Amino acid sequence: MQNLSNFDRLARLFLAVILLELAYFWLPDTWNVVGYATGVVMIATASIRFCPIYKLFGIRTGNGNVPAPSTKLLVISAAVLIGTVFGGSYASLFFSRKLFLEDFNAMNNYYKQTLFLTGKNQREKALDNYTKLMPSFQEFQSKYMHYRPYVIKGDTQLPQDLTQVATMLASVSTLVREGDLHQAHLDLEKVRPVFQDMFKRNGFSLLSVALVDFHDAMELILDAANQKDSSKLIGLYPQVSEKLKAIEAEANDAEIQDIRSNLDGLLAMAQGKQNDAMPAKADQLKSSFIKVYLKRG
Repeated sequence: MQNLSNFDRLARLFLAVILLELAYFWLPDTWNVVGYATGVVMIATASIRFCPIYKLFGIRTGNGNVPAPSTKLLVISAAVLIGTVFGGSYASLFFSRKLFLEDFNAMNNYYKQTLFLTGKNQREKALDNYTKLMPSFQEFQSKYMHYRPYVIKGDTQLPQDLTQVATMLASVSTLVREGDLHQAHLDLEKVRPVFQDMFKRNGFSLLSVALVDFHDAMELILDAANQKDSSKLIGLYPQVSEKLKAIEAEANDAEIQDIRSNLDGLLAMAQGKQNDAMPAKADQLKSSFIKVYLKRG
């Protein structure tokens, strides 16, 4: 006996799509099986208009006398479901990639600084970054040893790489603390190819990494521009410019040059005390970045 209304059926289909997308793009092993199974069950009950759990508890949102949905309702329902499928898939592709890169960059910033400072023979600063790098990497390793969002879903070599990097980083501890910093620098350099191979394997470019790394710094300078705070903007410019140089090292075509032009334009306005013009230029900077990120991030 049927016990689901048309609205109930549509809600189940909508939730089923969300569960299936979560299972495919986001959920870790075991939980993704639960997501798939629940989504399939919801589609099945919506199709036959019958829910066994409703039957068990005497719940009924509709019966066999419920009229067939109108053409208008069918069209609207189909549009909602199609929008959910394509919109959710696009958003999942975008954000699973973005969040993974953000997690990587949060750790990689400490690695890059440690590498740079050991090369400059600056032990105190190198040690400070190294002591922050180790727990940051351990957190990254712990999260992604078994968890596979869509962006790294098929990477069976990742656990091996993370274990290898953990060993490499731990091996330089004594060198960074009290030993030969030059040798520490050379040993830390061996980590870079492992990271590079990991990104190439999963379809990332180093430009993707640099873009995400630049984004957070750019947001700070955009806030300063929107607040019309020229002094703060001038103070932030060097670090933002350095991160943009990492992008320029990977690609420096007209679109990347547009980002540089807008960033340097903001600096010129701040130096010239053209505070009222800074928010509009900040919008241009953000637009030029988004244009590149959506196409190549």
